[in-house]
Amino acid sequence: MTQKTVLNDAHRRLGAKMVDFGGWGMPLHYGSQIEEHHAVRRDCGMFDVSHMCAVDVTGKDAKAFLLRLIANNVDKLRESGKALYSAMLNETGRVVDDLIVYFIADGRYRVVINAGTAEKDLAWMAARLADWQLDVTIAARRDLAMIAVQGPNAKERVWQVLPETRPASESLKPFYGVTVGDCFVATTGYTGEAGFELALPAAQAESLWQKLLDAGVRPIGLGARDTLRLEAGMNLYGQDMDESVSPLDAGLAWTVDLAAPRDFVGKAALLARPQQQQFLGLRLVDKGVLRAHQKVVTAHGDGEITSGTFSPTLQQSIALARLPLACAIGETVKVQIRDKLLDAEIVKPCFVRNGKALI
Repeated sequence: MTQKTVLNDAHRRLGAKMVDFGGWGMPLHYGSQIEEHHAVRRDCGMFDVSHMCAVDVTGKDAKAFLLRLIANNVDKLRESGKALYSAMLNETGRVVDDLIVYFIADGRYRVVINAGTAEKDLAWMAARLADWQLDVTIAARRDLAMIAVQGPNAKERVWQVLPETRPASESLKPFYGVTVGDCFVATTGYTGEAGFELALPAAQAESLWQKLLDAGVRPIGLGARDTLRLEAGMNLYGQDMDESVSPLDAGLAWTVDLAAPRDFVGKAALLARPQQQQFLGLRLVDKGVLRAHQKVVTAHGDGEITSGTFSPTLQQSIALARLPLACAIGETVKVQIRDKLLDAEIVKPCFVRNGKALI
């Protein structure tokens, strides 16, 4: 049975085209995916991300638990509200899920996991806790809703609607969060633009959504969310990585701390099997559209596109791809699209940030 977020009725009233996404009924678009994409790059837009699952990890052993559970090092989290991006790995060093961890206070962390993997992730976490016998409580916060407001004018619109959040959030650096009353305000996002991700009691979500609408914030669906995140070079679980892929081959080596002496699930496997492929960007030179699973032919061997789309901002086709280690930025490669081999240039795997083209 498809699950519904607390904003499901609000999406339908706005005429959204609804689709199943990870077992949740979610808006694909509200009329024009392209216009929604440009709204976020040029002004601001809001996303219902209540299908994502916030998980509170608390107890005297919370830090010890997370040190062993994820590949990045939560010992880096020293300031209240600081966030860390990482992944949970299995024993073979493959990605169970990617996630964000917020340090709230000693013995208190919040982990945000993906919607489609939430039940699997919670079972994985519970099994590890049982194995390690630590003093930790894991609580899925399905009582919360989450709304992301993103774009160059996003923060001002949020402060207009929630003026009480401004004093605490105005000076927040990227990848931090702060609690203001019932609302958790975080400077994280999935678009490459400035803005906030807001977590609040589900009962208050529809009222906030309407206030943001009245303030001129445009609702944005999954279609534009995907083109925005791809332009920003951000991975999508289940497409750019999953339980068959090492984080080292998925452009996530920067989220893996192999230097510290601590052990974590999957560390031995990563040390035994170093990086096999590079995660790079592609810009199609010829006419066509790059898509996932297309073969990339290079002078150093074959690779594969993991995510591809036509970029509304750049007005050209772009992709993320796993390629042989010998490939270099600036090289021309061939992409097999149907029965043709089309030219593409290897570029850095980040195409647009803060409204500016990077390639």
